[in-house]
Amino acid sequence: MSDKTYGFETLALHAGAAPDPTTGARALPIYQTTAYVFEDADHAAALFNLQTVGFIYSRLTNPTNAALETRLATLEGGRGCTVASSGHAAQVLALFPLMSPGAEIVAASRLYGGSLQQMKNTYPKFGWTAKIVDADTPDNFKRAVTDNTKAFFIESLANPGGVISDIEAIARIAEDAGVPLLVDNTLATPWLCRPIDHGATLVVHSTTKFLSGTGTSMGGAIVDSGKFDWSRGAKFPSLAGPEPAYHGLNFYETFGDMAYTFHSHAVGLRDLGPTQAPFNAWLTMLGMETLGLRMERHCANALAVAQHLEKHPAVAWVNYAGLPSNKYNALAKKYLPKGSGSVFTFGVRGGYDVGVRVVDNVELFSHLANIGDAKSLIIHPASTTHRQLSEDQRVAAGAGPDVLRLSIGIETVADIIADLDQALEKATRS
Repeated sequence: MSDKTYGFETLALHAGAAPDPTTGARALPIYQTTAYVFEDADHAAALFNLQTVGFIYSRLTNPTNAALETRLATLEGGRGCTVASSGHAAQVLALFPLMSPGAEIVAASRLYGGSLQQMKNTYPKFGWTAKIVDADTPDNFKRAVTDNTKAFFIESLANPGGVISDIEAIARIAEDAGVPLLVDNTLATPWLCRPIDHGATLVVHSTTKFLSGTGTSMGGAIVDSGKFDWSRGAKFPSLAGPEPAYHGLNFYETFGDMAYTFHSHAVGLRDLGPTQAPFNAWLTMLGMETLGLRMERHCANALAVAQHLEKHPAVAWVNYAGLPSNKYNALAKKYLPKGSGSVFTFGVRGGYDVGVRVVDNVELFSHLANIGDAKSLIIHPASTTHRQLSEDQRVAAGAGPDVLRLSIGIETVADIIADLDQALEKATRS
């Protein structure tokens, strides 16, 4: 595409892909191959020395994956992108160039339960420490910073509670501390929020969710803003120091604003190996073509459902940032002006037992551990996604015993509401 400025929906359809120059095929091919033929010995050597750009082996790079990377970087306003096998793989891959034994990350307390588990129980096995703070007070990040702090981590729209972080305020604290701000933008997608525009350094996605949109393909991604000075304070030697695997090459000196992305492919994917399957990348590219249309309907439906539940006698509270009564409504207007997403929580009167009975009685909703599907989904986090946490940790993460999480789909909204009404009626009948 040319340098002309295009709208979001146009870029979601065209960025990263074009008609095949050989066959004229309009759809992006699935390059289901492990390796690529070199032109000659010199070409092969240049590729392995990172002196030229090209394809070597699909653990590192693949044309289908590269198309997805270009589309994601374009939509997020980033400089480069690396896709991975899952959202969790993307989180590890994102931190890999930044961290080392003894390093610390400061993370928001309201994150997806699996992310909190990863930070509390898995990262320590690498010698990394995660300090968990309440992101509602941005100064908590400042208070948690030490000489060993290497990154901040938040979600733009938190799972499961729909909590919105003040990205700009936390980004300023990260800048003062000389560390990158990582923002998980899975629930918002770039259609609702572009964290880089608000000061984020890196954006992480589980592409499994809204980007693919159909619950068919696992994947993750890291988008780099290209704006961080990796040489600042000598805190990031993997990016701005000699790399022994490439004869002392300094990624930041050599590749500038593409240093992080080159490192993620040439070292991260090479050594950790969490490569996204080309078929999954292809499915995600296909899903992203309708991202804007889907998100518009997701948000409209979610607002209508939240408004209905807020008045329901069996419902104690609704936590949806799009409601004027919600504490995050002002932040929603600032960071998500087109809508507050479609994943939110509500509390049922009667607590844990009633919550379990609701999920046992839905008919249209699917009871499963996923979000971002075109179909409406429901789960009781305390008994599933957050059960590995303690009671206090579950409450702090917005997954207490009375909580139900909804991922509102794009069905006819009256049908969605009717299904919740009948399930709530059966669950509270006794």
